[in-house]
Amino acid sequence: LDSFVPRKSPRNILFVMFDQLRFDYLSCAGHPSLETPHIDALAARGVRFTRAYVQSPICGASRMSFYTGRYVQSHGAAWNNYPLKVGEITLGDHLRARGMDAVLIGKTHMKVDDAGLDRLGISREGIIGARIAECGFDAHVRDDGLWAEGADGPYDAKPSPYNAYLRKKGYDGRNPWHDHANSAVSGGDPETAQGEIETGWLMRNARKPANIREEDAETPWLTDQAIAFLEERRRTRTAVPWLCHLSYIKPHWPYIVPPPYHALYGPEDVVAPVRSDAEREDPNPVYAAFMGSRVSRSFARDEVRAEVIPAYMGLIKQCDDQVGRLMAYLEQSGQLEDTMIVLTSDHGDYLGDHWLGEKDLFHDPSVKVPMIVCDPSPEADVTRGTTCDALVEAIDLAATFV
Repeated sequence: LDSFVPRKSPRNILFVMFDQLRFDYLSCAGHPSLETPHIDALAARGVRFTRAYVQSPICGASRMSFYTGRYVQSHGAAWNNYPLKVGEITLGDHLRARGMDAVLIGKTHMKVDDAGLDRLGISREGIIGARIAECGFDAHVRDDGLWAEGADGPYDAKPSPYNAYLRKKGYDGRNPWHDHANSAVSGGDPETAQGEIETGWLMRNARKPANIREEDAETPWLTDQAIAFLEERRRTRTAVPWLCHLSYIKPHWPYIVPPPYHALYGPEDVVAPVRSDAEREDPNPVYAAFMGSRVSRSFARDEVRAEVIPAYMGLIKQCDDQVGRLMAYLEQSGQLEDTMIVLTSDHGDYLGDHWLGEKDLFHDPSVKVPMIVCDPSPEADVTRGTTCDALVEAIDLAATFV
């Protein structure tokens, strides 16, 4: 008994978010052919919530609710690229007041309230302005992962850290995010392929191998960034505990993934859509408009689902393998017993359910998300490997972390 050392309560929080990950595309949630053993193992060490819902099916609005702990009608950032107002108190503000760092690695989809900063005379170069611009986090790496360009210019005008990384690794082109990570090429070998770029924006290219080495794709890259941050904190023995928000870009579209993940699944693995012809009879005009969108009309076709969903599953399999890398690192470095781990998503993906594609409305495939909480403290031992069917919301996490 004299040598017994009780296990400590969690000191740090690893807050993992995947973008557009459906609640039912995990083997622990019952998917019949997609195996996610590393996420399943996390659920076996914690609690999986079976009825977790986000406040909005839109990336930016949903995330602002996660980060403020408040409903959309309260924080006001109701759509992508709607700014979160200067003065909103965020998760980072709450935690820093309690002696904890809040660090971002990956995506927030935060739009800065430039007018508010100017009105109050807050410099973007100072620490206050920087935190306001990064949704309350100290940004270790900020990359929102949508570097598309169109007739009106780039979707996101900020510099892309991921594009900078790809250029250092020798990938050519003005936008290697598109030309390599999110496109295929004629020939299909990312090491030697020559020919025309076949963009991942087109669903007919979904099952082709992305034109990139797997270890350089977006998901492994963000895992590398997280491990580097965690190792730096461990090595320097920083006294301040941390929340690390590791916010992955995938499995959000473009639906294209590098080898070997592009070939792991096929049409035989595609689950039948949840939909009825009755839904198309005299629908609500808003619902009718969404069913009539180009992406919804595409997902209404079985041949499109047979191409796209195997790629979506491959992206999730890659995500699961990276969770395995993270857990192995935490265990090997002795940090697993000090770290609470929370895994969730900002929203789901219709994939043809209810005659819809993308997200945007309030059916379960869109607003119900996976949520796993793994607390290493002894008090949580009795709940390990259990599921909780109580209704929980994304806004519950901020208060839970505090």
